[in-house]
Amino acid sequence: MLKDNAIWMGVGAEPENKPVSLLLNQANRHGLIAGASGTGKTVTLKVMAEGFSKAGVPVFMADVKGDITGMCAPGKDSEDMQERIARFGLEGFAYEGCPCRFWDMLGDQGIPARITISDMGPSLLSRLLELTEVQEGVLDIVFRIADDKNLLLIDLKDLRSMLNYVAESAKEYETTYGKVSSQSVGAILRKLISIEDEGGDVFFGEPALDLADWFACAPNGQGYVNVLNAAKLIQSPQIYAMFLLWMLSELFDTLPEAGDLEKPKFVFFFDEAHLLFNDMPGELLDKIVQVVKLIRSKGVGVYFITQSPSDIPDEVLAQLSNRVQHGLRAYTPAEQKAVRAAAQSFRENPAFKSEDAILELGTGEALVSFLNEDGQPEVVERAKILPPQCLMAAAPESDLKAALDAQADLMAKYGKAVDRESAFEQLSEEAEKDAEAERLAEERAALEKERAELEKLKAKEAAKAEREAERAAAKAEREAEKAAEREARAAEKQQEQLMKGIGKIAGQIFGTFGREATRQITRNLFGGRRR
Repeated sequence: MLKDNAIWMGVGAEPENKPVSLLLNQANRHGLIAGASGTGKTVTLKVMAEGFSKAGVPVFMADVKGDITGMCAPGKDSEDMQERIARFGLEGFAYEGCPCRFWDMLGDQGIPARITISDMGPSLLSRLLELTEVQEGVLDIVFRIADDKNLLLIDLKDLRSMLNYVAESAKEYETTYGKVSSQSVGAILRKLISIEDEGGDVFFGEPALDLADWFACAPNGQGYVNVLNAAKLIQSPQIYAMFLLWMLSELFDTLPEAGDLEKPKFVFFFDEAHLLFNDMPGELLDKIVQVVKLIRSKGVGVYFITQSPSDIPDEVLAQLSNRVQHGLRAYTPAEQKAVRAAAQSFRENPAFKSEDAILELGTGEALVSFLNEDGQPEVVERAKILPPQCLMAAAPESDLKAALDAQADLMAKYGKAVDRESAFEQLSEEAEKDAEAERLAEERAALEKERAELEKLKAKEAAKAEREAERAAAKAEREAEKAAEREARAAEKQQEQLMKGIGKIAGQIFGTFGREATRQITRNLFGGRRR
C-alpha cells in the first residue's frame, strides 16, 4: 500500500508493531527479495510492485510460475484476509487490480516482445550461444563486416547468411579483420539451431521492442505493470537471461542522467535472478556490475528475486540496498554458510539474532531493511508482510482477456512480424547476381568456344574444299593430258590410215613407178612422218 511517499510493506514484531516502508526517493538504490520456495517471495513482490504502480511508477516483472497475472485482478475476500486486514490495521483496504500489460517473447499470450540480432550485439549473443573465446572473436568479425557493408542483422536467418558469407569470403577479409576459420563458423551455426529450437526464430525479429512503451502510465495515473510471460520461456533459460540483460544494458545506454528523484522512473524485478549469473564470463559480469552501479543515476531501480543471496555475485549484491529476506533452510554446511552471510548483510537489531531468525521465519514473514531518508540502512526488522490488494493467485481468464483487449494499440504495433530487407535478402540478391554473372560468363565462354570450334570447322572445311579443288584440278589436268594423248594418238592413227589410203591409191595410179617411188611421192605430198 502507498502511504506518505513510501510503500508500506509490513509491520514489525510486537509489541512495537513498527511499520516497515520502502521510501520512494530511495527505491532506485536497488534491492533484493530472497527466500526459499514457499516462504512468500511472490506476495512480497506483488505488494512492492503494487505500491510502485499506485505511485505512478511503471514496473517490469517476469512471470515465471504464472501467478503474477493476478496483479490485473482484484483480490478475493476470505476469513483469512479479514483476519490479516484487522491484524495489520489496514484502514480503507480495498481489493483492486493494477493496470497491466502482458508481453510474451514467444508470442503465445501477450504482446510479442522481439529484439533484433543487432540489438543483442556480439557480446550478449556470444553468452547466449555459449561460445568459446575464439568463436566469440569470429562473431565480432561477422558483426563488424555487417556494419561496414551496411547489412542489417535482424533475425536468425540474417546472422546465418552473414556467417556463411564471411566463411566463403574468409581469404578476402583475413588481412583486414583477422582469420575466420570454417570450424568456428560451423560451431556457431550449430549453436544457432538450438537457439532456434528454443524459440529464437520468434524472439529475434521486428518490430523490435521500444522500451519507451514500458515507461507509460494508465489514464488513472497509475504506472503500468509490464508482465513478461516467462512460464514457457524459463525452459529456455539462455534466452530468458539474455533478454533481461539486454533490457538492463539498453536502459543504461539510452536513458539520460536524472540524479536523485522523488520516485524512480522505472523499476525492474528480475525473478529467478540466478539464471542471469550462472557461468557468466568475467567481462560480462563487469558490464552488469557497471550497469547496476550507474543506472541508479538514471532513475531506474533494479530488484533481484532469488532463493539465496549467494546466487548473486558479491559485486552485484553490494549494490542492493533495500532488502527483504524470507526464511532459508540450512541442512548442509554450504547452506549454513549462506544463512550466516545473509544475516551479516543486515544492520544488527539487538532484539534478536538475525542468523537464528532467518531459520525461524514462517510464510509471510521476513527480515526487512530499507534505506532511511539519509540513504543509510535501517536496523533490520522482523516483519510480517502485508497482503496485496490484487489477486494472490493467477488471474481468471475473464480478467486476463479484459487486460489483453485493453492493449489493442500495442498489439497493432507489435502483433504482426515484419520481415523487411536485411542481410539475408541483400546477400541472397548479391549471390543471385553473382550466380547470374557467373552463368552469363559461362554462357559467353561456351559461346566463344562454340564460335571458335565453328571457325575451326569452317577453316577445316575450307582447307578440305581447297584440297578437293586441287585434287579435282589435278585430275582434270591429268584427264586433259590423257585426252590430248588420245587425240594425238587418234590423229596419228588417222594420218597413218590416210597415208596408207593415199599410198594405196597412189600405188594404183603410179604402179609403174614402183614402191619406192610411191613412198617418195607421198612424203613429198604430206611431209615426213613423225616418229
